[in-house]
Amino acid sequence: MKKTVLGELEELVLLVVAASTEEVYGVPVMEELQRQTGRSFTVSAVHTTLYRLEEKGFLSSSVGGATAERGGRRKRLFALTAAGGRVLLEIQQMRNQLWQSIPEGKFDLLGL
Repeated sequence: MKKTVLGELEELVLLVVAASTEEVYGVPVMEELQRQTGRSFTVSAVHTTLYRLEEKGFLSSSVGGATAERGGRRKRLFALTAAGGRVLLEIQQMRNQLWQSIPEGKFDLLGL
C-alpha cells in the first residue's frame, strides 16, 4: 500500500482541525497554528490548505450560519474525516519509528 505524504503545513493544519472539539473555520485554525508554532501564516494559505485537504478526503466541510460580525457572510466549517484520522496515525507511527532509530546517546555527543 502506498503511503500518503503530506506537506508540513498540510500536516499542521490537519492536526489543528483534529485537536478541535467542534468544526472549525480558517481564522481560528490560523490563530492556533501561530500560537503553537510561533510562526506567521496568512489566512489565504490556511484556506488553500483546508480546501486541498478536503479534496484529498481528509477533511469534510459544511457551511455555517451567517453572522453579523462577518457582514452576513457564512463560514465554511471543517471537520476531520476517518481518512484524515488514518493518515495522521500513519504519520505518527512513521515519526515514532524514525525517533526510535536514533542511537541512544547521539544527542549527548552533539552536546544537546
